Amino acid sequence: MAARNKARKRAFQILFEADQRGVSVQEVLADWIRHARTDDRQPPVNEYTMELVEGYASYAERVDELIATYAVGWTLDRMPVVDRNILRLSAYELVWVDAVPDPVVIDEAVQLAKEFSTDESPSFVNGMLARFKDLKPSLRRD
Repeated sequence: MAARNKARKRAFQILFEADQRGVSVQEVLADWIRHARTDDRQPPVNEYTMELVEGYASYAERVDELIATYAVGWTLDRMPVVDRNILRLSAYELVWVDAVPDPVVIDEAVQLAKEFSTDESPSFVNGMLARFKDLKPSLRRD
């Protein structure tokens, strides 16, 4: 598995855990880093995972606003937790990270949805992110 693929998966897991625990993503990230230093069985948190989690955290309110606006028929609270956090991570990366091609971000998000969510989730995630990709120039504000 490519390093960035692993980084995205870990970042998704951190966002998911934070959502489930009702704590900040920074708190969970710090826990993961601490555990990686003290437990040989825990893999290290790589630089790109930290970039994704911290980047999402700095745009969390805007990312959630975008998802809520464009998820027709779904509120954030009603959305499956897995899908919500895949979209959070991927929307951040798609809109604010220029170093990664848009199709790569979308494909990786769809793969996460296939691995961790329902049969309907990959097409939902793909549709949402395709919409964000089309609207990207107008979405990118701080």
